[in-house]
Amino acid sequence: MNAPQPLSSQQVQFFHEEGYLIVPDVFDPAELEPLRREMHAEINRKARALKAEGKLTELHENLGFDEQLAAIQRDSPDNGDAILRHLEGLRGGGFHAPEMFDVISHPKLMQKLSSLLGTEEIVASSVYRIRPKLPNFGRGVVPWHQDSGYFASHCDQHLIITCWVPLVDATVENGCMQILPRTHQGEVALHHTGGNAGFLVIKDNDLPDDPRKSIVAACPRGGVVFMTNRTPHCSTPNYSNHIRWSIDLRFQSSEVPSNVGLWPEKHDAEGNAEPEFYEKGNVACYPPEADFLVSSKLHPEQVTDYAEYSRRREVYDQTKPNFSVFRRWPAQS
Repeated sequence: MNAPQPLSSQQVQFFHEEGYLIVPDVFDPAELEPLRREMHAEINRKARALKAEGKLTELHENLGFDEQLAAIQRDSPDNGDAILRHLEGLRGGGFHAPEMFDVISHPKLMQKLSSLLGTEEIVASSVYRIRPKLPNFGRGVVPWHQDSGYFASHCDQHLIITCWVPLVDATVENGCMQILPRTHQGEVALHHTGGNAGFLVIKDNDLPDDPRKSIVAACPRGGVVFMTNRTPHCSTPNYSNHIRWSIDLRFQSSEVPSNVGLWPEKHDAEGNAEPEFYEKGNVACYPPEADFLVSSKLHPEQVTDYAEYSRRREVYDQTKPNFSVFRRWPAQS
């Protein structure tokens, strides 16, 4: 593995001015193969379970990672949805094998994030999304939104970086993202509930700029699209004959409010930690999910390993805390 390299000063400046940065070579594509293989194996495990239940007849095992799930979905939308839900999970992603953690905590990714955040003290969220955008599958189309629309409003002015990592080359044909540049410095736009597949949506007239000024975020496998939490973006349809697989990950400085080291029972109903942990009001930006320290020069002994990361995810998922710190966006008419 080549030594991790920081971003250039020009790249860092571009990110802060434009609200996004596409880096085509964060990973060697081969470094993503273990994750691709394990996700493909998980698809087959779930498919075989559905077959044993008498719900699925054809596994399409001859097809590769980029095609098999789409073939199952064409045969039976119910079986395709069952596998999608199994991978995605109710919240934060159901698939959390060591191979996923290896990508989240990869030294090359940490080096790039350190350049953008200005610190080596980095907190990751267990909220990642697995995005299998199937060909001509409407649920994979994500409307215009800002990630801050999903977070508590007291974190609006903090920098929380989304890393969008394609597991295949992301192109216009297979449904890469569109991003509205230079629009991330203002307030969070008005969002509505009721977008496609339950996503939040910013209506065109509420966007901070004309959506026709958006850029196409094509990105090869091995690359990463970095975005701020206030950068408007959307995801377009997949017109290709293969699945556009991607994951999106979230990171922030350790100075930004988080629940690192805290457990769900140590919070009140509004997401405030008990006083012996934090002062009142220091609420994690997304308190229902576990945050964890993923990189630290000051406290390397506190960096979370896979076992602790997995335990925190499971405890938070089982507890399903319901905090009242989030915005109540209006319904879409």
